[in-house]
Formats: sequence, structure tokens, C-alpha cells
Amino acid sequence: MPNHLPNKQPKQPFDWEQPLPWWRYLSWFIVLLIFTWFFLSPDDDGKLSVPYSQFKSEVADDQVAWVEFQGDRISGEYHQSRAQPELDGKRTYTRFVTTAPPLQDPELIPLLEQHQVEIRVVSTEANWLSKALIGVLPWILIIGLFWYGTSRMRKGLGGIGGGDGIFDFGKSRAKRFRRSDSQLTFDDVAGLENAKRDMREIVGYLKDPERYRKLGAKIPKGILLMGPPGTGKTLMAKAVAGEANVPFFSISGSEFIEMFVGVGASRVRDMFASARKEAPSIIFIDEIDSVGRARGTGLGGGHDEREQTLNQILGEMDGFDPHEAVVVLAATNRPDVLDAALMRPGRFDRKITLDLPDKKARRAILDIHSADVPLSEDADLDRIAALTVGFSGADLENLVNEAALLCGRENRETVNMESLLNARDKVVLGGKRELIISDEEKTLVAYHEAGHALVASQLPTADPLDKVSIIPRGRALGVTEQIPEEEHYNLRKTYLHDRIGVMLGGRAAEQMMFGEVSSGAEDDLKQATRLARHMVTHWGMSEKIGPVAFRRGEEHIFLGREMTQQRDFSEHTAQIIDDEIGSLLKGIEQEITTLLQQHRDQLESLAQALLEKETLEADEIQSILT
Repeated sequence: MPNHLPNKQPKQPFDWEQPLPWWRYLSWFIVLLIFTWFFLSPDDDGKLSVPYSQFKSEVADDQVAWVEFQGDRISGEYHQSRAQPELDGKRTYTRFVTTAPPLQDPELIPLLEQHQVEIRVVSTEANWLSKALIGVLPWILIIGLFWYGTSRMRKGLGGIGGGDGIFDFGKSRAKRFRRSDSQLTFDDVAGLENAKRDMREIVGYLKDPERYRKLGAKIPKGILLMGPPGTGKTLMAKAVAGEANVPFFSISGSEFIEMFVGVGASRVRDMFASARKEAPSIIFIDEIDSVGRARGTGLGGGHDEREQTLNQILGEMDGFDPHEAVVVLAATNRPDVLDAALMRPGRFDRKITLDLPDKKARRAILDIHSADVPLSEDADLDRIAALTVGFSGADLENLVNEAALLCGRENRETVNMESLLNARDKVVLGGKRELIISDEEKTLVAYHEAGHALVASQLPTADPLDKVSIIPRGRALGVTEQIPEEEHYNLRKTYLHDRIGVMLGGRAAEQMMFGEVSSGAEDDLKQATRLARHMVTHWGMSEKIGPVAFRRGEEHIFLGREMTQQRDFSEHTAQIIDDEIGSLLKGIEQEITTLLQQHRDQLESLAQALLEKETLEADEIQSILT
């Protein structure tokens, strides 16, 4: 016998806002009908139903004592000495009921008077209960249907917590996190030391605003977090709320926009009013560029609803009392398209850039995301951090998750280094494709990738080789991977020159070995052309053009700038730019062709090794080329 009773679940309170199932409404309606029928229908139980002609005969035989008229219904009672027995003899009826014909019988009343039958008349008007039911029941049904319809509409419109409906359409959709909900702190955000240093001032003000007011300091009304996707803008905002231990209102910029003009502005007012009531507090607007784009621009002019919403945000930020401890955080990866009024001092006073993490920060991010992952002894996170140049925090989190999924697929208990490397290749290059190609195409791909690898190993400023593979991944039939030893923030002309050379190495190898080129160099040509165009038009690396920067291919027409701004160079200059780009690419290609001809034997050896092993690591490539 168990020594304890089973745990009973506490009884949940009834939620009046939750719509009831349809069968409950049907049950209530049937109960009301039965109730109405019970009180309004006449009571004929215990009465003998007789035909009208028999009723007149019984009156003529002096068997009826009295009758009662109620509309076309006639009921009455027999004399006790002449009660009517039932046909089977089991029961004797003293009362009867019949129905008068639709045509009035002029002989009935004289017949009743002649035989001294007492005549009673009941008014056909309904009693008070009948009147109440007849008058109230339709309204109950109408109100019930209306309540059910609005509850369904409220559910369809997706109000906050199920409580907002069509009448609360202008309420803010911001998600509110209480002080105990946000457990994130700055310790959970790896890297971003400069951003955290600025944010600590905001946290200090929200914790103790009086100390800053005594010094005459004013907290920034708005803080704009800028950076590439996945760098931790939303995470940083949540960490600020957790550190400051204040209410946190989070909303996306797109949630302000609806099909009805004015709804966005109403939601902005409601959100700021809620934040003021709970000050000190934080408002976080994610993807603010969806409502904060420059007004009066774009193809077809502005958007009334978006511009009204932006105007309301600007007005609310101007309306902040200097003593109100309400801070607005916003995040965007497109600060170039934001309205100038939004960026001026007094609105978003402080702009914080969140960059992609460096090697040290990547190592710290990997430690955080692998804290709950069982790693094997050979898992080297330092090497993974070195191999993930250009990864954001979200990319690193995805890498660890992919490695765990790969180990789960192979029924392993720990995540090893091989899984981490395969996960990195999957994130960067895509998954392996089960693609069967002919030996001729495989040879072509091998020489193409060998050309990339050989050029990368011979050019002095090219990034070091890490891996070469002819296994199809993603959209590529093969890949040559280079990993820079350190992040590049300022690119020299010689480095860019060699980088274009590596891109053109595959095509040049095809031309030299097979006498023609293939379509496999399409992506290489796109990247090389784009890089050469930037060298000529943006970075002043053309001797013929000189130190001039041109806006060419820089803006999108839907931002409303390219179509309205006049091009700042002539057609003659455009022709010179095209000639310079073409001559730059052709000159580099000629240099690469000469380099490959000088190392033809090494090219063939590298291609043959790729055909045999399909994948070559950096040390294997080095041993072949030496």
C-alpha cells in the first residue's frame, strides 16, 4: 500500500473570457426551450381526449357538469355518477378535453344552457411568466450570439493574453517582462565590451537616478543598437533589463503597422503610457527600421500609416519629462535608412555599434553555448574559434547545435571535434549533396579547385589555405576554403589584388588544361567583379580614375534616393570606370595564367590527389606543393 495519497490538481477558476464549446451553447438553448414549453403548455395529464361530436352527445345526455373555454380548447368535468371508464377498464376519467372546430358552432351555447352545464371562460392572454419568457428569451439568444461572435473575433485578432479584441485594437502589443522574468545579465553576453561599458551607465541611472540628477546629468532618452544580424542586439537589451531589474517592454517595429491608418500611433501612445506608469522602465523596439525609415521617400511616395507611427514615436520621445526614468532601446541593422529626425540628439542620443566578435569573443561565446553540451576530450574550442572568422553569435550558437544534432544522429554520447568541424562545414558550405557526376566533370572540378588552391599558396598576401574539396556541398560542386590568421578591418590594395587572383585561379586552370572555360566560375566572376568595382569606384585604387569615390550601385530605388538623386559622374567617366574594371580583371587573370604555367606540374599533382581523396587538408596540400 502506498504511504501517501495521490496529488490532487488544484481546481482551476473559470475563465469567463474563454469561449465555450459549441455543444454547450446548444445544450443551454435546448434547456431554455424545454423550460418554456413546460410552463406555457397546458396541463392535459389525467384528462380524457374526446372528439367534439362525442362531447356534444355527452352534454345532451346530461353527463357533463361544467366546461371551460380557452381559445379553441374546451375542457370540462363529468358528473361523479357518470364518470367515463377507459377502454381497458383499468382507469376512470372524471375530466375530459376536446378541440372546437375552426368554424363557430351556434348550437353549443344553447345546448349547454339547456342542460344546465356550468360555463367557465379562461382568458387567452398569457400570464406574467409567459410574457417574461417570450420577451426575454429572444434577447438572451441575441446577446449570447453577439458575445460568442466577439469572443471568436477577439481570438482571431490575437489580442494580448486573449483579452484584447476589436474594441482594444489600438492597445499596445508590447510584451511586458516583469522584474523577475528577465534573468539575463551582462555575464550572459560574451564579448561586446565597449557596448557593455556604455550600457552600464544606463543601468546605473535606472538603479539610482537621483545620484545622476544631483550631478546635473541627463540620461539619454534613446539608445540605438546597430550591427549586423545575429550580433546580440536583442540579447543586449534583455541583459540591460536584467541588470537594472526594471520592467521591460519589448515590441517589434512591424507590430505597429496595421491595415487601419492611426492604429500604429495609438499603440505607440498606449505603450509609452504603460512605461511611464511603471517607471523606471525600458522600452525595446526591435527592427525599428520597419517604421523609422526616412519619410517622404521611396518608390510611390511615403506610407501614411508608417509615417504617422514614426511621428508619434518622435512626439512621445520629445514629451519625456527630464525626471522620468524611461529609456528607449532600439535595434536595427540598417541605420542608413533611418529618418534624420529619429537620429538627432534628443531622440536617440547614443548610438552603439555591435560588431562581429573577434577570436577571443568567439571563444567566450562558444563556452556559453556549449555549457550544457557534453564535449569529448578532443573538442578544441580554440581551434573552432580560429576557424569561424566572420561568424556572429547566432552563427556560433547554430554551429554548436548542429554538432549536437550530428552526434545524436550517430548515437554518440559526447560531441567530438569531428562533429564540430562537420557542423562548421555545414553552416559555411551547406550540407553534402548526393549528386552523381561523371568522371569528366569530376576531373574538371578537380582542376578548377586545384587552380584556386595553387594560386592561394603562391600569392604572398593571400589568406592561408585550410581545406580543398570536390565533394558537392550546397550549390557548389567543389570548394577551396581559406581561413585568415586574423580579422581584416582595413584592406590593402595588394591583398585585394591577390584575393581577386585566387577567385580567377579556377577559371584560368580550366582554360590552360582544357582549352576552354565552363560555367562553374560564375560565382567567382561575380565576386571578383564586385570587388574590382569597389576598388575603382569606392576606394580610389585606380591610377586612371584617381582618388575619387562614386555612388554607383549603392542605393536601392525603394529607398527613394537613386531615382531622385542626379548621378555625380558623366557618361564619359562611366565608360572609363567600365574600362578600368575590365582591364584590372584581365590584367590579374593574365598574371594568374602565367603563374599556373610556371607550376603546371604541381597543379596536376594537386588535381590527381583531389580525384583520389576528394578532400585535402592544409598539411596535405602543403606536402604536395613542396
